[in-house]
Amino acid sequence: MVGCRALKVLCAAADPAALAELKRAAVAVEWELVGGAASLTELRAQLEDWQPEVVVLHADLGEDAVRAVRELAPKARLVSIGHLDGVDDVAGSLSETKAAILGVPRTGRPVPS
Repeated sequence: MVGCRALKVLCAAADPAALAELKRAAVAVEWELVGGAASLTELRAQLEDWQPEVVVLHADLGEDAVRAVRELAPKARLVSIGHLDGVDDVAGSLSETKAAILGVPRTGRPVPS
């Protein structure tokens, strides 16, 4: 019998307070929040340790975080809270985090055909 495992989601922000807020917005029964990085150095280490399927970045961490994810976890879905170039989806606010993790179109966006 092959076991199932939860989708691993790693959150990262530029400071511990922003990280805590991001993790509260991202928590869900459908996936497992792993780790949590409050700096670019922590993000790089945790990408290697956890090998997440989804990475959620707060835009305050900057473009170097996007490059780190693309380098160390190239297959991961990359979501940003606030605009960052090179991500798979952008959540305009923390309230849109879960939908962005799942890839669900936000209200008012066209549905891909």
